[in-house]
Amino acid sequence: MACNGLFGAGQGGMIAPVDLRRTFTLQKAELAVFNRNVEELLLDFEIIYDMAKLLGEDNQRSYQALYVANQMVNLCDVNDPGTYATVAKLASSFFSQKNGDSQHMIHAMGHCHIDSAWLWPYEETIRKCARSWVTAVQLMASYPDFTFTCSQAQQLEWVKTHYPGLYSQIKDYVKLGQFVPVGGTWVEMDGNLPSGESMVRQFLQGQYFFQEEFGNMCSEFWLPDTFGYSAQLPQLMNGCGIHRFLTQKLSWSLVNAFPHHTFHWEGIDGSKVLAHFPPGDSYGMKGTVEEMLKTVRNNRDKGRVNSGIVLFGFGDGGGGPTEKMLGRFKRMKDTDGLPRVHLSTPDQFFSALETNTSQLCTWVGELFLELHNGTYTTQAQIKKGNRQCEQLLHNVEFLGSVARAKDDSFIYPASKLQHLWRLLLLNQFHDVLPGSCIQQVVEDAMHYYEEIRTGGVKLLDEALKSLIGTLPQPQLTPTSPAVMVINTLPWERTEVISMPRPSEEEKLGLVKVPSMGYVVLPENISPCTPVTVTMQDDGSVTMENEFLAARFDSMGRLTSLKLLSCNRESVPSKSYGNQFVMFDDIPLYWDAWDVMDYHLETRKPVTNLINNVQIRSSGGLRGAVTFTLQISDNSTIDQEIILEAAAPYIRFNTKVKWNESHKFLKVEFPTTVHSTNATYEIQFGHLQRPTHRNTSWDWARYEVWAHRWMDLSEYGFGVAVLNDCKYGCSVLGNVLSLSLLRAPKSPDATADVGLHEFSYALMPHERPFQEAGVIQSAYNFCIPLLTTSSPVTQHSSWSAFTVSSPAVVLETVKLAEKRSDTLVVRLYEAYGSTVDTWLQTSLPVKEAFLCDLLERPYDLQNVLSEDGRVKLSFTPFKILSVLLVLQR
Repeated sequence: MACNGLFGAGQGGMIAPVDLRRTFTLQKAELAVFNRNVEELLLDFEIIYDMAKLLGEDNQRSYQALYVANQMVNLCDVNDPGTYATVAKLASSFFSQKNGDSQHMIHAMGHCHIDSAWLWPYEETIRKCARSWVTAVQLMASYPDFTFTCSQAQQLEWVKTHYPGLYSQIKDYVKLGQFVPVGGTWVEMDGNLPSGESMVRQFLQGQYFFQEEFGNMCSEFWLPDTFGYSAQLPQLMNGCGIHRFLTQKLSWSLVNAFPHHTFHWEGIDGSKVLAHFPPGDSYGMKGTVEEMLKTVRNNRDKGRVNSGIVLFGFGDGGGGPTEKMLGRFKRMKDTDGLPRVHLSTPDQFFSALETNTSQLCTWVGELFLELHNGTYTTQAQIKKGNRQCEQLLHNVEFLGSVARAKDDSFIYPASKLQHLWRLLLLNQFHDVLPGSCIQQVVEDAMHYYEEIRTGGVKLLDEALKSLIGTLPQPQLTPTSPAVMVINTLPWERTEVISMPRPSEEEKLGLVKVPSMGYVVLPENISPCTPVTVTMQDDGSVTMENEFLAARFDSMGRLTSLKLLSCNRESVPSKSYGNQFVMFDDIPLYWDAWDVMDYHLETRKPVTNLINNVQIRSSGGLRGAVTFTLQISDNSTIDQEIILEAAAPYIRFNTKVKWNESHKFLKVEFPTTVHSTNATYEIQFGHLQRPTHRNTSWDWARYEVWAHRWMDLSEYGFGVAVLNDCKYGCSVLGNVLSLSLLRAPKSPDATADVGLHEFSYALMPHERPFQEAGVIQSAYNFCIPLLTTSSPVTQHSSWSAFTVSSPAVVLETVKLAEKRSDTLVVRLYEAYGSTVDTWLQTSLPVKEAFLCDLLERPYDLQNVLSEDGRVKLSFTPFKILSVLLVLQR
């Protein structure tokens, strides 16, 4: 019997592209009679022999084990089964020698970490879950003390749909306390790249699922295997009813060993969670003596804690725990010479730990994995799809909420939005969004993004149609429709837009649109200082608007960028900004995952010019120049550099035809700024990382991640780089580098091959980046104004929400999950300051209540003032959510 196309069975090893032509032949099948007595004796001997071998020559107990093992061999006669009882009695006598009260306690719990997609597609994961969980359920019937932890609501939902009989059994064992749902999230997502709101939705969808299906929400966040952990996660956990955290992946750090296994983790806002890393550095243990001893020996918090977790079972669909593993734990339960082993649950472990945490250390800030930093860049199309879909759903929810508030007949598309959100959350799994998956998974992910785009655009159009229907309708049909411009962000915006004019050439307009609202423009274009673009005799080009004066050489490299308000030069002399650079990119092993520090030694500027700089638009509201570079025989860069009126940054619209192998493309911006730290946007805030390499901890951050912006500032002046879909970046010395494309060949040989379109921008600024509007500009750069035709011709404007402090960002407006008459408004403090602000809305609101991230009110105190405003108090990076009850 032959089979082919086994996922994870690629050429040259497991971590390789799937080889669909590879076949496997079953050559032999045997039937055997299971002898329980022999199995028990073998387990007895294994444990005692391993103790003799591993406890050490200086340990008296190891010699006792050695002599007992020797006696067992001497007494056992395979030709005389009657000797088995005598040998078993000898082993039992050895195991009956108990520990003292001070012995380390291991909380062992069954586990089967199953990647929702990795070297196999989503469809295969459904079968993996069923195969593994059937095994766990069968063991529970025979071993009432056996406990099994299971995370990821998505996987449980799959089994509910495809294997309802198994799911019914699972629910029965959940009630018995043996099958233990953990984690609280929809999937075990990547810990770096999802937006703050996406992370909220991971918990929101996950916790509601666990509550509805099993009667309880999870009390611990379970993320064993991911590639780093955002410093905002503690606050997000706390806001979703979670104060406990388990992971293991930091043990993979390549440079520095993380100093703790049990500790308090503090986020950027001061929120804390109790964190535990299983000291055995694995989430797939087999229950051996060696693993138990390592768990004790490796514990970096000896004296502070006297317990640790062991997760045992074959992972990734391998079947989970086995009867043999349970047999090992039975023998090690309380045997002198070994740590005590107790079949336990996460709640039992953390509850015992919480009785005294006074001696635990605190780690402040991000948990940075010093490995797998290539995942910030690999599979660029997945990362672009994630960013675009996050922003699309943001717009749909805001406009749907406004339509619901203004039009009683509008039905908010709650179920459709939940479906789209769950698709997006699924793609944020920690081997999909990071790009460390096979080609079939990439194809699945791109299909889901397209479904989100198609469905989201349809919902957006329906909300816009409803919103337009609330406008005063003209008595006469206008000869030419006016333009409605919609701003979904919480501040006034003045920007250049393309005015919709069917069957005509593109017409630009400079518009001012109120906060989270719209403006209707018949033909009105705001006055402004025009952009000028001039070609110089040497082939270079100058571009200037009211804020910036830039000069590019004939190759599109930035040779000068002055901020006119202070006449400060941003580019050092004899340096080039917008310099594309190629690196050799050959990791030691984890191809799609890693970019090693030695790649920095292979820097090669891209200087082969195909088409030098040409002026596409000479000025007015928008100036533009283009050029083309040759990367290699198979790869090119086409770029359009744009400077618009009233814009504080220069935009670089980029198309790359990419067909490389083990290469890394970046773009560099050297600056005249000197600072020992750079600032990077993370979820609902920002943090600083060093620009130097003083210590090994600094050096390990040679490639880091950010969301929409990074900034390098000294007092009074700085330079920021914005982007629309990139995450990998770095700042070394005075050079900001944005990572653009990689070319790994495993586990997807086609990774990133093809055409890519993306944009980034350079923004010099006076004053601190907070006051200079870098945060707002990055939002504007990523979330364009929306335009549509309006039946109303007279000028009008309207704003749904305003926030009085620029330090506070109104991130999300949505309908509440459980109430059709209530909106949820989510805000966060973005500057790192303590501030009071007023939230004001023109929507018909009768009551307002503060709530947590799961939309549960803190109390029933109405915080809406008599004049229809809500006063909110923020500390640095604080997230607040408000329930707004609509008048009906």
